[in-house]
Amino acid sequence: MATTSHDINDLKRRMQGAIAVLKQELSGLRTGRANANLLEPVQVDAYGTHMPLSQLATVSVPEPRLLSVQVWDRTMVHAVEKAITAANLGLNPQTEGQVIRLRIPELNEERRKELVKVAHKYAEAARVAVRHVRRDGIDVIKKLEKDHQISKDDQERFSNEIQKATDQSIQDIDQLLATKEKEILTV
Repeated sequence: MATTSHDINDLKRRMQGAIAVLKQELSGLRTGRANANLLEPVQVDAYGTHMPLSQLATVSVPEPRLLSVQVWDRTMVHAVEKAITAANLGLNPQTEGQVIRLRIPELNEERRKELVKVAHKYAEAARVAVRHVRRDGIDVIKKLEKDHQISKDDQERFSNEIQKATDQSIQDIDQLLATKEKEILTV
């Protein structure tokens, strides 16, 4: 019986993993406002290897529609600028010494609607991942009951716990989506 209670915690952890992936994906969606997370996926060719931008520079948001990238090593400025351009984020780097400024362009209505569709796609993928975790958990519980390792009552109780965790995770996903949708559609 102790292994099944551990299973519910493992299932919750896996559901939280799907939500964490969704948060990461949503943070990458550009909303017309500057957000340091926008540069999170940028990888720079530096010192003979690929490095995340965060290991070479400080990213700050001095204005609502401006990102400032302070490169620590003067010799890396060109490589950072090149990596930002290559990341296809729709940003045009303007370099002044060791500081790279990135103006965030206004989003038109059509682009906002496209971004909302993308956000919905990300959220649906997260919901599907959570449902897969639920299915895996239910299958394990049914097998334990079939093999007479737990009673029918325990199987129903564990199934209800799994469903509650699933419902909570789906609710969290919907909340994240609603927040992001509002952020995209309002200026």
